Amino acid sequence: MLRRNLELKACCASLALARQRLQPLAPRPGGSESQIDTYFRVQHGRLKLREIEGRGACLIGYQRPDEVAARLSAYHLVPVPDAAPLKAALTAALGVRGEVRKCREILHWHNVRVHLDEVAQLGTFLEFEAVLGPDDELAVARARLEELSQLLEIAPGDRLAVSYSDLLGL
Repeated sequence: MLRRNLELKACCASLALARQRLQPLAPRPGGSESQIDTYFRVQHGRLKLREIEGRGACLIGYQRPDEVAARLSAYHLVPVPDAAPLKAALTAALGVRGEVRKCREILHWHNVRVHLDEVAQLGTFLEFEAVLGPDDELAVARARLEELSQLLEIAPGDRLAVSYSDLLGL
């Protein structure tokens, strides 16, 4: 099933300050995860295998423009019960672009997942993903991401157009 979300990513000098600024919204905690995203070489979009320490894995194929503004992403999520053989098969067939390792704290506010990310070799970042169901309005999602951006004082120069894999030069 094709899913959609509206996302925005930005550099963040202090995740502790971001947590503090989010408190008035009373976001629901979604836990913390250590993730390894292995990116494969594909002709269109991006394909990654996300392995979450102590949990399962999922294959994520997605299309998203590289823009600093909030951008629409279309994606497929496929649960993977045993990541090792799939990773080996995809590596043999497609080749690996590289790996992104991160620790992610997840908070929920309305239909928005707020990610407080510590990315190995890159630093700290914020990512907002407004998950869009069939009846959700894009304008409402954009307004929520803008409200979060203002609350967290995200400057236009802190917004990122590309994925962590691109920032690592993968």
